[in-house]
Amino acid sequence: MSTEEFFALYRGIAEASNDPGFGLKLGTEERIEHYDPIKIAALSARSFRDAVGRLARYKQLTCPEEIRLVDRGNECAVQFVWLLAHEKEPPLLVDVCFAWIVSIGRRGTRRPVNPKRLELPRASAHRDMYEAHFRCPVKFKASQNALVFSKADMELPFVTHNADLLAIVAPQLEAELTQQLAQKTFSEQAKGILKQLLAGQRPGIQDLARELRLSTRTLQRRLTEQGITFQRLLEEARRELARHYLLHSSRELNETAYLLGYEDANSFFRAFHHWEGTSPAQWRVLQKKSQPTTHSQVGAV
Repeated sequence: MSTEEFFALYRGIAEASNDPGFGLKLGTEERIEHYDPIKIAALSARSFRDAVGRLARYKQLTCPEEIRLVDRGNECAVQFVWLLAHEKEPPLLVDVCFAWIVSIGRRGTRRPVNPKRLELPRASAHRDMYEAHFRCPVKFKASQNALVFSKADMELPFVTHNADLLAIVAPQLEAELTQQLAQKTFSEQAKGILKQLLAGQRPGIQDLARELRLSTRTLQRRLTEQGITFQRLLEEARRELARHYLLHSSRELNETAYLLGYEDANSFFRAFHHWEGTSPAQWRVLQKKSQPTTHSQVGAV
């Protein structure tokens, strides 16, 4: 189904359930026999951070959605980004995703891992219910959906770590991911990885080479063969992400600049004006009058 159809499904579930806490219940699966291979790989990981990293990596197999870890100071925010969405995510889907992350963390560490806070752009409602479930303060009318943990909690080891099970599950997932990525041109694949790495930092060619499991020299050679440089690829990734953020989120421009790896908002503004010939704010106003209707396939959460 398309992203729009998937969102419509979750809106329908919310209306049919008539239960404001239904998403939290859906995201809290207690029976491990119901876990799919991706969740099993996460639960078998070494730490909470490793688990979320594996979820983010293997999520590419099921839908055009990114799970991002954004480090800031002593905090680490977990964000779900629907890359091809042309509307806001249904609140029920957001609840499922965040409850799922907390459930994995608590099950893996066997400790009451609680976020520092939950950030939701929606209007304030059912505060007591969310604070009771996540056991943390909730900030409504935030700029984005985010589940914020302390860095220390993200590094907690998993008592469920199972190297033998991971050795069985992970290679198959990696093989499927490699096959899927191989269907794209090399530059498209590399740009997709750069978009994942662009989360409050500016990745270098060494970071991209590591993710592609190539030496820096081999990566440079393959990019040259396709007539593109790393800097141009990075600029294209930034430009495409900038367009997405401006169209599909309510983030402030300063925050968008940060997520794209710019040191300050002015650097972002200059780059954007070079790309589009206008300011980010003006571009957002003009483009929202005529949004694209491209769809893509998505899978279950």
